[in-house]
Amino acid sequence: MRAKDIMTSRVITVLEDTPVDEIARTLLERRISAVPVIDSGGGLVGIVSEGDLIGRPEAEGRDDSWWLSGIVKLEERAEKYAKARGLLAKDVMTTSVITADENDSLSELAGVLEERRIKRVPIVHNGRITGIVSRANLLHALASLPEGTLQAPEPTEPASKEPHRPDTRSIRASILNKIHNDIGVGQTINVIVSNGVVDLWGGVETEAERQAVRTAAKNTPNVVAVKDHITVLPPALRHLLGADRSD
Repeated sequence: MRAKDIMTSRVITVLEDTPVDEIARTLLERRISAVPVIDSGGGLVGIVSEGDLIGRPEAEGRDDSWWLSGIVKLEERAEKYAKARGLLAKDVMTTSVITADENDSLSELAGVLEERRIKRVPIVHNGRITGIVSRANLLHALASLPEGTLQAPEPTEPASKEPHRPDTRSIRASILNKIHNDIGVGQTINVIVSNGVVDLWGGVETEAERQAVRTAAKNTPNVVAVKDHITVLPPALRHLLGADRSD
């Protein structure tokens, strides 16, 4: 199982010239804590997180007397000043973005998140962002694997004498398409497929939504079993919905 098998593929992005106030609204409305920044050609150039927006004068309600600090170097103070007052994504984004490849294994992804101490990593192919893997995505995948699977080597190609097995990525894509387009809860559900067994993770607002997701998975061709780990959240916790918040 690799990054492309577990990543969230419908990634919300912004352009370099997107205003900061629009980015803030996107984070709030989409219930996410960071958003990748792309250029006009679709290439990944940075990422804006809640941390990049904290400390801005409008957020604090006061002007930060940055020039009074004699401890921080002049260049660092200048960068801090520009970032705190930037109006566009390119002014406030973090440009040194840590990324991973679609074919990276679960152990490689876990290593990146642990060593870099980050919550999520954009998945990039040919310079373009194709998905995001969060700690929640990774934990769901690990919990769905049979014991000892993580340490086993992953074959690059199926053995020629093995019986044909359904493409797990096609199964996952079909289920995600149904819950995104037909049910409308795709942003809150994570789907992991292994040997035809589907594990459903995440949170929904109603039991009806939970049953709809289960039905969509069960009715997908080549699915042999469905394991339901979905939580129906009480009203007081519904504002926490969102895969990016669960990492």
